[in-house]
Amino acid sequence: MADSAEDLISSMLDQSEIDQLLAQAVAEVRPPLLRADGKRGDAEAAARVEVYDFRNPAFLTEVELRRLRILHQDFIRYLSARLALYLRMECSLKMARLQTQTYAKFTEALPSPTHICLFKVEPLLGVGVLDINPRLALTLVDRLLGGRGHSVKAERYLTEIEISLLEDVIKIILEEWCSQWREEMELHTQIIGHENNGRFLQTSPRDAVVLALSIEMAFGDCSEQIQIGLPYYTIEPLVKALQLRRQKDSTPEAVPARAEWRSVYEHVEVPIIAQWPLADIPLREIAALRVGDVMELPLGVLEQTQVLLNGSPKFIGTVGLEGDNVAVKIQGKIAPAPLGS
Repeated sequence: MADSAEDLISSMLDQSEIDQLLAQAVAEVRPPLLRADGKRGDAEAAARVEVYDFRNPAFLTEVELRRLRILHQDFIRYLSARLALYLRMECSLKMARLQTQTYAKFTEALPSPTHICLFKVEPLLGVGVLDINPRLALTLVDRLLGGRGHSVKAERYLTEIEISLLEDVIKIILEEWCSQWREEMELHTQIIGHENNGRFLQTSPRDAVVLALSIEMAFGDCSEQIQIGLPYYTIEPLVKALQLRRQKDSTPEAVPARAEWRSVYEHVEVPIIAQWPLADIPLREIAALRVGDVMELPLGVLEQTQVLLNGSPKFIGTVGLEGDNVAVKIQGKIAPAPLGS
């Protein structure tokens, strides 16, 4: 019976129509979605689910990563000029890549042999990793010792004297990186150690997210890479400070409008009234007032004279005499009443 039913369907529908029906059936069957409170979500919420790669987490948005890329491009440009002056030889730098990856993946990708410098950025937390290819490191050391900057072909670890000479170049790199954040925070670097194999580094958890910067350096006839890895928890305060500064720069400050005098105001007449605040009096006593009656005023009422402009209280002053006239000396301004009061 099953074979006859399939033959009947095949005789009524062609293959394209059968595929279309199967696609519609699969689209209608959606996996259940559980919200954070444990309840099942609706179909519309299920359609908004985004795929997340837990093996390669990205804590930086595209906007943040783009801003960091622009900042590090400036860093590379200034560093290229500074190293050229220090080494007295043309030095070309360009960004190879800037990305986020796990600490384990970053360290496993480091070549061997290599030269690794561990550094700390005060007052930030965590330890950064700076990797220099041995061929490039030996070429830089050769130049510092008076050489012509020709590429050194040896593939070996650096000696203590060579590491000591290379530290001067490393300090320039780190100082220039810190100077790019001077508007957000005052930073200072400190070299805390040197290694020659990245597989045994334990400066961060293996699943920690690292901002990895790769720089292609061309020095003489040597062209190799310099890599800088910084944990996300180290640069997180800098990223937040950068966001706040960008928001502040993009938000225009509200400038209060200044009152300007215009000639058309010169002939406008505004009624001015000076009055004293009196105590509440029952309506019966007010109706009984006659000419010649005397009303008691509170003590110091003359110093609380209100000056009204067009019926609105604007100033507070003191009543006195000036020649044969009664005058009011303005002492202060009355704060405007809040809306809705």
